[in-house]
Amino acid sequence: MRRTAALCAIAAVAVLGGACATTNAEPVVRTADMPGQLEPIHAAAFTRDTAVFWVSSNGCTSKADVKPFITRLRDSAVITLRRVDEDQCAQPRSDGVQLQWSFEELGLPPGAAVSVNNPYMMRQDDKPKEAS
Repeated sequence: MRRTAALCAIAAVAVLGGACATTNAEPVVRTADMPGQLEPIHAAAFTRDTAVFWVSSNGCTSKADVKPFITRLRDSAVITLRRVDEDQCAQPRSDGVQLQWSFEELGLPPGAAVSVNNPYMMRQDDKPKEAS
């Protein structure tokens, strides 16, 4: 519980402070041959040995439903999250759900430089209001 709270705090700082993860308007790596669908993310953060993501959920999304694919580049690695099982529940969670993987699970050494190959999705209540 304490570790999750610490990761949430780190993630909040990373999201607000520019993050150690990056995304590009165009994918860094080819995703056409990967199974499932490219998963938009609400947030991503990294510690020295853990990757934490917030993804959309209709109420039943679990870690088994979203698979991370690692593409190694010269000096870094790119993580692409793909949804391999659809969440067919009917209780959407506006903040999404937190999913995390250790760098060991991802086959990455502690402290590896990583970037994210997924688009960021803003929550409806975070979008700027139009002037009337």
